[in-house]
Amino acid sequence: MTSYLRSWLTGAPVATVSDAPSLVKISPPPSDDDGEDTETEDNSVPAFPALNSAQRAAPSTSLRVLSDNALMPPPPVPSLAARNPGVSAKSSSSASSSLLVPTTTTKPPTKPSKKREKVALAPGHSPLDWAALKSSGSDLRGVDTLMRIPPSVLKQHRSKDDAWTAINGKVYNMTPYLPFHPGGERELMRVAGRDGTYLFASTHAWVNADFMLDACLVGFLIPEPSTDSP
Repeated sequence: MTSYLRSWLTGAPVATVSDAPSLVKISPPPSDDDGEDTETEDNSVPAFPALNSAQRAAPSTSLRVLSDNALMPPPPVPSLAARNPGVSAKSSSSASSSLLVPTTTTKPPTKPSKKREKVALAPGHSPLDWAALKSSGSDLRGVDTLMRIPPSVLKQHRSKDDAWTAINGKVYNMTPYLPFHPGGERELMRVAGRDGTYLFASTHAWVNADFMLDACLVGFLIPEPSTDSP
């Protein structure tokens, strides 16, 4: 550029475009691959880790690949496929099918030792008839006032014409109720003259004795008074 300005100022001839190749020499940029051909694209994947890295220098450890049997060992004998649901291992060996119902459910239920049967009541002695008799105002107690009754006094009322019993601490005159009892008079007379709470609860605990025999209440059961002199 300096020589060009000097020639312009001094009137020296200026180089034309045709002379440019002889005045300017353009050299190609230096190659990064030391003269190798750069026109070919290199798509190869580099090694990882690098060949001269510390990971390559360390001793290699081989990974153990576990098989399915090693990850989950087979079930013990007898296998799960041969076992019956709900049946023990001893009985499953003799069973011919895994779809059998467990033996505990095929056993018929045990029957009660004694079946309680209802008796045929006489006409006019249904539960509705008993409810009508209670609300009629008839004297079903047989006493003028409520009493305190010890077991010795209760024991004196055990005949069919004079039957008392105690249920949950209350004493009832069950004489008028005898023909209305669904289990029959004989079953009801088993508790005549004594405390019938246990037999009543074991036979029909769902029955409300207070409501059924409220019109027959004669008193309350008390312990036997002491006979010792003061």
